[in-house]
Amino acid sequence: MDATIPLCNSADLVNGGRAVPFDIVYAGQTCRAFAIRYQGGVYAYLNRCTHVAMEMDYQPDRFFDNTGRWLMCATHGATYQPDTGACSGGPCRGGLVKIELSERDGVVHWHTAYNLKPVEF
Repeated sequence: MDATIPLCNSADLVNGGRAVPFDIVYAGQTCRAFAIRYQGGVYAYLNRCTHVAMEMDYQPDRFFDNTGRWLMCATHGATYQPDTGACSGGPCRGGLVKIELSERDGVVHWHTAYNLKPVEF
Protein backbone atom coordinates (compact mmCIF):
# COMPACT_ATOMS: atom_id res chain seq x y z
CA MET A 1 0.00 0.00 0.00
CA ASP A 2 1.30 3.43 -0.95
CA ALA A 3 1.81 6.03 1.78
CA THR A 4 2.21 9.79 1.92
CA ILE A 5 5.29 11.31 3.54
CA PRO A 6 5.40 14.96 4.71
CA LEU A 7 8.08 16.75 2.69
CA CYS A 8 8.00 20.48 3.45
CA ASN A 9 5.80 23.45 4.23
CA SER A 10 3.95 24.79 1.20
CA ALA A 11 5.67 28.16 1.65
CA ASP A 12 9.07 26.49 1.09
CA LEU A 13 8.26 26.08 -2.61
CA VAL A 14 8.09 29.31 -4.63
CA ASN A 15 7.14 29.44 -8.34
CA GLY A 16 10.34 29.01 -10.36
CA GLY A 17 12.47 29.14 -7.22
CA ARG A 18 14.71 26.81 -5.29
CA ALA A 19 13.82 23.16 -5.07
CA VAL A 20 13.41 21.21 -1.88
CA PRO A 21 15.70 18.16 -2.07
CA PHE A 22 14.95 14.81 -0.46
CA ASP A 23 16.31 11.29 -0.50
CA ILE A 24 14.37 8.28 -1.71
CA VAL A 25 15.01 4.65 -2.50
CA TYR A 26 14.38 4.20 -6.21
CA ALA A 27 14.49 0.64 -7.54
CA GLY A 28 16.60 -0.40 -4.56
CA GLN A 29 19.12 2.49 -4.71
CA THR A 30 19.25 5.58 -2.50
CA CYS A 31 18.88 8.62 -4.77
CA ARG A 32 18.29 12.35 -4.54
CA ALA A 33 14.98 13.78 -5.62
CA PHE A 34 13.63 17.33 -5.72
CA ALA A 35 10.33 19.15 -5.41
CA ILE A 36 9.47 22.42 -7.16
CA ARG A 37 6.56 24.76 -7.60
CA TYR A 38 5.60 25.76 -11.13
CA GLN A 39 2.59 27.88 -12.08
CA GLY A 40 1.12 27.24 -8.64
CA GLY A 41 1.39 23.44 -8.78
CA VAL A 42 3.86 21.24 -6.91
CA TYR A 43 5.94 18.63 -8.74
CA ALA A 44 8.76 16.26 -7.85
CA TYR A 45 11.25 14.24 -9.83
CA LEU A 46 14.23 12.00 -9.38
CA ASN A 47 17.35 14.17 -9.63
CA ARG A 48 18.72 12.19 -12.56
CA CYS A 49 19.09 13.42 -16.12
CA THR A 50 17.87 10.95 -18.73
CA HIS A 51 20.81 11.72 -21.03
CA VAL A 52 23.48 10.62 -18.56
CA ALA A 53 22.42 9.36 -15.14
CA MET A 54 23.82 12.26 -13.10
CA GLU A 55 22.32 14.94 -10.88
CA MET A 56 20.98 17.93 -12.78
CA ASP A 57 21.19 20.99 -10.49
CA TYR A 58 23.74 23.64 -11.51
CA GLN A 59 23.90 24.99 -7.95
CA PRO A 60 22.42 23.28 -4.90
CA ASP A 61 18.65 23.07 -5.35
CA ARG A 62 18.64 25.12 -8.59
CA PHE A 63 16.95 23.45 -11.56
CA PHE A 64 15.10 26.17 -13.47
CA ASP A 65 16.78 27.87 -16.43
CA ASN A 66 17.14 31.67 -16.49
CA THR A 67 13.62 32.09 -17.89
CA GLY A 68 11.99 30.02 -15.15
CA ARG A 69 10.20 28.06 -17.88
CA TRP A 70 12.27 24.85 -18.08
CA LEU A 71 14.10 22.47 -15.78
CA MET A 72 17.62 22.17 -17.12
CA CYS A 73 20.45 19.71 -16.66
CA ALA A 74 23.58 21.72 -15.93
CA THR A 75 25.94 19.22 -17.54
CA HIS A 76 24.67 18.88 -21.12
CA GLY A 77 21.75 21.32 -21.32
CA ALA A 78 18.85 18.88 -21.62
CA THR A 79 15.59 20.65 -20.76
CA TYR A 80 12.40 19.26 -19.27
CA GLN A 81 8.86 20.54 -18.77
CA PRO A 82 8.42 21.42 -15.08
CA ASP A 83 4.84 20.17 -14.86
CA THR A 84 5.29 16.79 -16.57
CA GLY A 85 9.03 16.04 -16.61
CA ALA A 86 8.81 15.43 -20.37
CA CYS A 87 11.92 16.16 -22.45
CA SER A 88 11.55 19.52 -24.18
CA GLY A 89 14.98 19.84 -25.82
CA GLY A 90 18.60 18.88 -25.82
CA PRO A 91 20.14 15.46 -25.34
CA CYS A 92 17.53 13.68 -23.22
CA ARG A 93 16.27 10.15 -23.56
CA GLY A 94 12.70 10.37 -22.36
CA GLY A 95 11.21 12.16 -19.40
CA LEU A 96 12.25 12.50 -15.78
CA VAL A 97 11.05 9.97 -13.21
CA LYS A 98 8.03 11.66 -11.64
CA ILE A 99 7.19 11.43 -7.95
CA GLU A 100 3.59 12.16 -7.06
CA LEU A 101 2.97 15.02 -4.63
CA SER A 102 -0.08 16.39 -2.87
CA GLU A 103 -0.58 19.57 -0.91
CA ARG A 104 -2.98 20.08 1.96
CA ASP A 105 -3.19 22.22 5.08
CA GLY A 106 0.02 24.08 4.20
CA VAL A 107 2.13 20.91 3.84
CA VAL A 108 3.51 19.19 0.72
CA HIS A 109 3.56 15.37 0.86
CA TRP A 110 5.22 12.89 -1.48
CA HIS A 111 3.59 9.58 -2.34
CA THR A 112 5.45 6.30 -2.19
CA ALA A 113 5.06 3.75 -4.99
CA TYR A 114 6.27 0.23 -5.68
CA ASN A 115 9.61 1.64 -6.91
CA LEU A 116 9.78 4.82 -4.75
CA LYS A 117 10.25 4.26 -1.04
CA PRO A 118 11.48 6.33 1.90
CA VAL A 119 15.05 5.90 3.08
CA GLU A 120 15.11 3.82 6.25
CA PHE A 121 17.60 4.67 8.97
